[in-house]
Amino acid sequence: MALAMDGFDADSLFNTPCLGYNLEDLLALPAPAATTEVEVTMTTQLSKNVTLNSPLVAAPMDTVTEGRMAIACALMGGLGVIHCRCPVAEQAQQVDMVKKYENGFIMDPFVLSSTHTVADIDLIRQDHDVSTVCITDMGMMGNKFLGIVTSRDIDFIKDRSMRLSEVMTPKAKCLTACEPISLGEALQKLVQSKKGKLPILNEDGELVALVTRSDLKKLKDFPNASKDANRQLLVGAAAEPKLSELERVQSLVQAGMDVLFLEASRSNLEEQAEFIRKVKFQYPGLDVVAGNVVTPKQAQPLIQAGADALRVGMGSSSLDSLPEAPAVGRPLGSAVYHVARYASEFKVPVIADGGIATSSAATIALALGASAVMCGFLLAGTTESPGDAFYHDGMRMKLYKGMSSLEVVPSQLEAKKYSRQGEDSGLKRFDGGCCCAVVDRGPAKPLIAAMLDGVRKDLKRLGAQTVKELHEDLYTMKTRFQVRSAASFTAARRGVFA
Repeated sequence: MALAMDGFDADSLFNTPCLGYNLEDLLALPAPAATTEVEVTMTTQLSKNVTLNSPLVAAPMDTVTEGRMAIACALMGGLGVIHCRCPVAEQAQQVDMVKKYENGFIMDPFVLSSTHTVADIDLIRQDHDVSTVCITDMGMMGNKFLGIVTSRDIDFIKDRSMRLSEVMTPKAKCLTACEPISLGEALQKLVQSKKGKLPILNEDGELVALVTRSDLKKLKDFPNASKDANRQLLVGAAAEPKLSELERVQSLVQAGMDVLFLEASRSNLEEQAEFIRKVKFQYPGLDVVAGNVVTPKQAQPLIQAGADALRVGMGSSSLDSLPEAPAVGRPLGSAVYHVARYASEFKVPVIADGGIATSSAATIALALGASAVMCGFLLAGTTESPGDAFYHDGMRMKLYKGMSSLEVVPSQLEAKKYSRQGEDSGLKRFDGGCCCAVVDRGPAKPLIAAMLDGVRKDLKRLGAQTVKELHEDLYTMKTRFQVRSAASFTAARRGVFA
């Protein structure tokens, strides 16, 4: 006897009048597992032209993502988006930090001439934490290569005014390679020689690039890291859609930004669409992520303007305070499904953004059509998140600032000045910002790994081997859903049976 269809398909569920669903309101019914966890791959399209090995994006918040967090996320296969609540030069420096963590071919290594001194390398080490310098006859790239200086050559030299010509390893004793050469061949040559650095020269003996052994170690430890064509880590950066921000975009592009995320909480769609057109005209190869949107009607002008991906979510942030519950928005589950279904017609991926802090919420977002999830609260309070830690009631904590409420600083937490009954005159308001404190969680990589492992197991239970296959099952109505009751949700959170 044929089995009756169980559960509801997404189209029937989300077109029910007067009802909107958040991610936690839904359960996806399991399907026969066709794969093992090892066979499940998490590769996904972040935007039209950028692919990630894991569907995780660190939110562009000033208490979540700067260079260190972006590096951690990229090493785990995701992407970090550097926030824009800082000067342009500082944001570009954070982008540059990520791009130089894994270098591939280093096209702009530090170069000095043989007449410079050890003290000049000390300055480079102080400013950039780099102690390897190539030596050319004119002290610039594209000149005759003379030798190389590393930390081993200068660590124990007392006279820091000594010329580099006296301490460098000369070209005759250096391992070098001539172009053309692939990055794989260059790295293999380093493995065979057991050397740490490989200068790349042209036929005239002029320095054109540098390859380092440290990238081999990182490749071994993080084989799924998200990288560009030059094997450098992928990184995103945020900017507000204002004409005055075009200079910021230029600086970020020069620093190596791979994806631009628009922070448009207070701008209208026409301003954002016009900004996208200007950016795409000046930088046609740069992918732009627009948003936030919650309806196809909002998504339409952004897609027509050239957006390469959309952030979906409004009114569902983990930092929406109870006294100031948003009056405008949409439950995230409904928003993701409707926008993703519309955007899929134009092959524009969507990113679910709003209060996603668990693997179950991330899985439901992916099952409803999202290509990636953006996380803020999950990564707040980690070692890699910006800001200093402080102690409160014996707990080590960090600030977590987002949207829609007040900022509470550590001294105010100690004095217990913040209350719902009234606003203390000493509290500091930010433009659209709020703040709370979260317990210090330690390194971000184990948290990310645990979340991705949970998503991988859920994909196996749904019978999908890839995120793309999960989306195909959604639109062919193979994936079935059930709506939770309040009691079942409470029981699930408490770990007991209803």
